[in-house]
Amino acid sequence: MQIQPSPLLARLTNVPVIPVLEFHSVDEALHVSEALVSGGLPMLEITLRTPVALQAMEAVAKALPQAVVGAGTVLSVEQLHAVRDVGAQFAVSPGLTEKLAAGAQGAGISLLPGVATASEAMFALESGFSFLKFFPAEAAGGMPMLKSLFGPLSQLKFCPTGGIDLAKAAAYLALPNVVCVGGSWVVPKDAVAAKDWSRIRKLAEEAAQLRLG
Repeated sequence: MQIQPSPLLARLTNVPVIPVLEFHSVDEALHVSEALVSGGLPMLEITLRTPVALQAMEAVAKALPQAVVGAGTVLSVEQLHAVRDVGAQFAVSPGLTEKLAAGAQGAGISLLPGVATASEAMFALESGFSFLKFFPAEAAGGMPMLKSLFGPLSQLKFCPTGGIDLAKAAAYLALPNVVCVGGSWVVPKDAVAAKDWSRIRKLAEEAAQLRLG
């Protein structure tokens, strides 16, 4: 399988954090997404964990053209097509199967597949992917694991996600094989419950200031 450069990498040049989002209403999705984008985080991973996820993606994609809407928790080729059809520009999966890898080729949407081990990373590379999600980052060995993978698999780039906060994000971003990090800390549940969109924007602004070391 020929390795194709991920179109996501060019878009992530100045985007250190991809917020991982779980929305329970379209209204919530629009307010939170607007706060994140205005705070400097235009790439949004809206997870397929709630009944309104597809509606939320479509609404955000239409209302905020400056946002790069992505879909998280994509587990099948059918879901890959579904999120593409509502306007998602990239998809994120917690893992990678042969069927999903094959279905992503020519699907018209970029896939960021998840890996947690060297063998999984090698399978992803053989399947044509060189930009991978490292998940669950902290539970799967964190920064020491990524440092270990850099030696034998230096051609791979990662977006670690899972258990990362602002302080850990800075340390991850200093690693040579890390392009960005995924995280939900920029959208605290209590801020959403209180509809404190300005707090979310401030957290986004803080995260947007992170740069590779």
